[in-house]
Amino acid sequence: MFSDNSSHTDVFEPVSSEQWQAAVEKDLKGIPFKKKLVTHTYEGIDLNPLYTKGDWDGSADLSGFAGMAPMTRGSLPLGMHTCGWDIRQERAEPEADSLNARLLDDLEHGVTSVLLRLDAATRRGVDVNAPASDKLAGLDGAMLPNLEEFERAFQGVHLGMIGVALEAGAGALPAAAALAALCKKQGLSLDKAWLAFNCDPLAVLARDGMLPGTLEDLYEEMAALSIWAEANAPRATTIRVGSAPYHHAGATAAQDLAFSMATGVEYLRRLTEHGMSVDAAANQMLFSYVVGTNFFLAASKLRAARRLWSRIVEASNGSESAQRMRMHVRTSKRVITQRDPWVNMLRNTVCCFAAGMVGADSVTLPGFDAAIGHPSPMSARIARNTQIILQEESHLHRVVDPAGGSWFIESLTDELAQKAWAIFQEIEWLGGMSVALTTGWIHDQIDSAFAPRAKNIATRRDAVLGVSEFANVAESKPDPARYPIDELREKVRSRLQARKRADAITGWLDRVRASSGPARVDAAIAAIGAGVTLGEVSSMLERGEWA
Repeated sequence: MFSDNSSHTDVFEPVSSEQWQAAVEKDLKGIPFKKKLVTHTYEGIDLNPLYTKGDWDGSADLSGFAGMAPMTRGSLPLGMHTCGWDIRQERAEPEADSLNARLLDDLEHGVTSVLLRLDAATRRGVDVNAPASDKLAGLDGAMLPNLEEFERAFQGVHLGMIGVALEAGAGALPAAAALAALCKKQGLSLDKAWLAFNCDPLAVLARDGMLPGTLEDLYEEMAALSIWAEANAPRATTIRVGSAPYHHAGATAAQDLAFSMATGVEYLRRLTEHGMSVDAAANQMLFSYVVGTNFFLAASKLRAARRLWSRIVEASNGSESAQRMRMHVRTSKRVITQRDPWVNMLRNTVCCFAAGMVGADSVTLPGFDAAIGHPSPMSARIARNTQIILQEESHLHRVVDPAGGSWFIESLTDELAQKAWAIFQEIEWLGGMSVALTTGWIHDQIDSAFAPRAKNIATRRDAVLGVSEFANVAESKPDPARYPIDELREKVRSRLQARKRADAITGWLDRVRASSGPARVDAAIAAIGAGVTLGEVSSMLERGEWA
């Protein structure tokens, strides 16, 4: 019996980990402990069934406090406690009118920012009416070839009240100029606009396998836009460090972290070579991660990412404030299934919970039917309401890093950071991320890492619910949104053909061609404001052919 002043240690003898393991092995009747109860991850990390203070020394307080180096527990002292994370809905409807209807619905029902995905033609720098666009126009994104189409898409939307992020691929500079021109058309001062232009040349190369010209061309544009934004749009970020192409190709969490750190370092070097300070360059970056449904691994990966970047910026002589990572998180395409798509609602919830728990700045959830086609209005509603419920009803953002101090989470964060750092050092030894990517080293590393996972999925050792396990062959699928792409393509082409042209279109284009650095951004904004198309601006950027 316990007395009022006694504790369990007064009644029970202390038990060591070795004694506990011996008792477990006895119950396992000869089956090795490590084979039965230890989980081996694809990162080469062993997950034990029980963690104690012997697995993570909390006395040293290695994770520190939120808002202080090494930033493991969050980039801000209060985390997302005050306003919650930014609910960022992706929109990729192919035509401006349908896009506008969805935008207005999102913003009316709780979305705080939009991630606007432009179509494949715009991402390659060609207009909808250009011969090179062929079937790319309207594919996987919105056809917004000029300022008039941007205005149609954002009609009734006050840009000073929301954040806007772009997914424009190699067309990032012209798209950024169009968005800046739209702000000016609305009378919004750019120093009050929350924008993310998301230049990410290495991700474009990794995803598409080719670029318009060379990496140097896009690095020049990235630097020009960053220098311009520092002077004209201080709330904007111009660079996205995105690891999605590597993750979706099969990279492990440790590789994902290493590749993003190597990319961030390469971009940091490029900007400082153009005269920006380390602090100014770091402040232009937004890190974008995708996470899967392994909840603890996802949470630990995001915590490790902040720690690694803090260390890199510190080693680059950046200030503590510059070590704060801006983090955007979205659900991995690897876990969104076509079969039994209703289960994707649960997968989205797991991913959002992991991101919200560790203090992500913004979160994007796809519709549960996103793998089938354009998300339906219902699936978009559920995606945004999943985030709102976790904030407004679960109050997930009210506690800063609730996982902090957990022996398991802290130990897994440490191990992931160490594994990623070793890979990062190898990339640096090779000559940096661009060298590792263009020589095929990254491809080989991902292929080797994904092989055992692919085998386990194929042999059902790794279950995919609704697909390889508990599949319902008689299921009824939801009806995603459908758009008559050919008809919409002709509609946009007709509007583009009938648009009001600038009186001296050649003069505007000549100004873009003749300028360089941040002056080229100003020239592009002026040209697009005068009626020049995004594709025409792209043609003036002196790039080579796609190769």
